[in-house]
This record gives sequence, structure tokens and C-alpha cells, in this order.
Amino acid sequence: MTIALDEEIARWARTRAAERHQSVSRLVEEILREKMTQEEDYLRAMQQYLAIQPQALKKSRDLYVSRNKLHER
Repeated sequence: MTIALDEEIARWARTRAAERHQSVSRLVEEILREKMTQEEDYLRAMQQYLAIQPQALKKSRDLYVSRNKLHER
């Protein structure tokens, strides 16, 4: 696979890869794997959240407190 990078990004990648004693290819793989894992974790968490049945905040016969009552001093 070949990718094209802006020179500034390529320089940054070469520097980071050298600091980690690895190839740029390995660095890019790690970064993409981390991004992929984050997206998968987010989607899984969102699906779990959306699977929860909504719960009423109050009983249907109860009235909400009025705005004026909430802001009384």
C-alpha cells in the first residue's frame, strides 16, 4: 500500500517512528489500529446505551415544578 503525506506530516511520522525504534509503516499501523478500536468501542457503547428502555422521570399524574417556583429566592 502506498500513501501520500504532506511533508510536515511525513517528517513528524519519521521522527516518531525513529523515537520508537520502528518503521513508519508500523507507526501508521498502530495509529490506525488505535483509531479503529476507538470507533468500534464507541459504536458498541452507543448500541448498548440505545438498547436501554427509556424510563419516565416522573409519574404521569405528577406535575412538574413551575419555573417561577424553581427560581424563587
